[in-house]
Formats: sequence, C-alpha cells, structure tokens
Amino acid sequence: MDSDDLMRLARRLQLATRERVQPLRWRPAADIYRTREGWLVKIELAGVRSEEIELKVSGRWLTVRGRRYDMALVEGCEHYSLEIAYSHFERSIELPCALEQARAVTQYRDGMLLVRIITEGSQT
Repeated sequence: MDSDDLMRLARRLQLATRERVQPLRWRPAADIYRTREGWLVKIELAGVRSEEIELKVSGRWLTVRGRRYDMALVEGCEHYSLEIAYSHFERSIELPCALEQARAVTQYRDGMLLVRIITEGSQT
C-alpha cells in the first residue's frame, strides 16, 4: 500500500465518520416525581409537535412515542453539523402501581411533556 492508498483510506474513514447514520429511535430524558395526587412524569421533547406525541398506558407502564422532524430554518441551507436526533422516539417508564384505573392529564409546555397521573386513593 503506497502513500496515495493511505490518503484515500484516511479520506474514506473521515467521510464515514461525518456521515454517521442516526439511530432509528431516540430516547428522551424523563424526570419522575411522586405527588400528593399520584405521579408527575416530565419528558423532554423539545421541537416535537404535540400532535406527533402518542401516550399508552399498560399495566404499570407508561409509554410515550412519536417523531421529531427537522425544520428548514433558511431556504437552501446545507447542514454543517447535526447533533439533534430527528426520527422516531420512544420511552417506556415503569411506575410502582397499576395505571389502568388512574387518570392521566397531559400538558405540553416549553418543550416538556407533563403527564400527571392521578391514582385512586390519592391524598386530595
């Protein structure tokens, strides 16, 4: 292998690193709080349209899924560096109680999805 071959190989490796494919799904961060009424689950979903969010409750599990799309900020711009995941996401959270009898109230504020889970027998 001569120096030209090494240069071509190095250039190919550099391109492969830049063009890394994003994962098919990303996992948003979540904070979970115990409240007097039940539970509050706060999920970081900046840039996700509320109509793209789906909630599912099964047993003790709360699952949130959806998709974040990239937005064109300026017509005709090309990307230089991309770190934000634009694809499907899913996050499943297990709570220490059955959720089928609970009532869930959602609010989307400042890029955060707030899921208030009001359980039977709460202290309200």
